[in-house]
Amino acid sequence: MNEESFKIRAYSKAELAALYNPQECLTVALQTLSRWIRTNPALMEELNNANYNKYRRGFTPREVAMIVRHLGEP
Repeated sequence: MNEESFKIRAYSKAELAALYNPQECLTVALQTLSRWIRTNPALMEELNNANYNKYRRGFTPREVAMIVRHLGEP
C-alpha cells in the first residue's frame, strides 16, 4: 500500500468533492458529487438509513465507506 492510496476517514464535503473532481473548481466539484449521490438510489437509501444529513459540512467515515462502495475510490 503506497502513501497515495485512499483512506476511509472523515472528510469535509469540499475535501471529498475535490478528490473526486480535481479538475473542477470547488463549487462545481461539490455540485457534481452532490448530484452523483442524489441520483444513485441505492447509495441514497443506504445513507438515509444511516441518518445522513445533507446539510452537515462533512462525511463520517461510515458515510465515506458507503460513497466509495457505490461510486468507487476517487
